[in-house]
Amino acid sequence: MLIARRPRPRDPFMSAPRPDAGSFARRQRGVFLIEALLGILIFSLGILALIGMQAAAISAQSDARYRIEAASLAEKMVDTIWLNVDRTSTATIQTSLATFAHMTGGTNCAFTGTASSNTLVTGWVTEVRAAGSGMPGATAAMQQIAVNTDAGGYNRVDVTVCWLPPRAAAASRHVISTYIN
Repeated sequence: MLIARRPRPRDPFMSAPRPDAGSFARRQRGVFLIEALLGILIFSLGILALIGMQAAAISAQSDARYRIEAASLAEKMVDTIWLNVDRTSTATIQTSLATFAHMTGGTNCAFTGTASSNTLVTGWVTEVRAAGSGMPGATAAMQQIAVNTDAGGYNRVDVTVCWLPPRAAAASRHVISTYIN
């Protein structure tokens, strides 16, 4: 006599039979390689971002150095004018200040007018343009000393130092103003 066996009830939490270990390994083949490539990609993007930040920091440092040097050169010219003005009378102050005027026309570092023949000014312009120690991309026409000796000008002197930083489209400038009496 044969006894009929009742089928075994299925576990409701298992919807499909469990795969064997071999089929699981076949499905996972290459996943580690993709994970490794993604990790390398993320790491590379981080390194590129650091390099970009370092380049920006170096550029900002160079700009700051040029601005400090421009301020120093402008201050040097103001000191030279202060020390070499003839203060015998109001008329002699105005006459001696006029000899320091250099390229008094134009704007935005494209100055026009007469270059000063004063040796102190020409020496200063040469120093501003000097290779290695001067301002990068500076020319004589980019430097200006504007003198206003009119009655309402109060002997105002504006010294402008302009330069063209490396890889810059427009010139940078530093202006210092003083009154000489």
